[in-house]
Amino acid sequence: QVQLVESGGGLVQAGGSLRLSCAASGLTFGSLSVGWFRQAPGKEREFVAAISWTGVSTLYADSVKGRFTISRDNSKNTVYLQMNTLKPEDTAVYYCAAGNLAPPTAVYRTPASYNFWGQGTQVTVSS
Repeated sequence: QVQLVESGGGLVQAGGSLRLSCAASGLTFGSLSVGWFRQAPGKEREFVAAISWTGVSTLYADSVKGRFTISRDNSKNTVYLQMNTLKPEDTAVYYCAAGNLAPPTAVYRTPASYNFWGQGTQVTVSS
C-alpha cells in the first residue's frame, strides 16, 4: 500500500513562495505518476500540476502555469511543488496523488487517474 505525506504548507503573504513536498512509501516510487490537486473551502477539488514517473512530462493548470513548478527526486521518493508569486486565490488544501498504472511519460489532470492520495497540507496566502 502506498502512503503519501505532504508537507511544506503554511501562511505566506501574496507574492511569496512555498515549496510543498510529497513523500511516498510502500511502492516503487519511480513507477508512480504524481499529481497535485487543491481544494478551497466551498469549491471542488481542482487539478494543479502533474509529473510522469520518468519526470520527462509535466502538466499544469492554466491558473498556475509560469508560477508553479513540479519536480521529482526518485532517489528520495519525493515530488515537489515549488510555488512562486502566490496569490490569495491559491489558498487551499493541497493534496498529492499517485498512480501506478501509467505509461512512462503519461500525465493526468483527472482525479480518477490516481490510486493513492495524501491527507493534504494547508496553504494560506494573505493579501
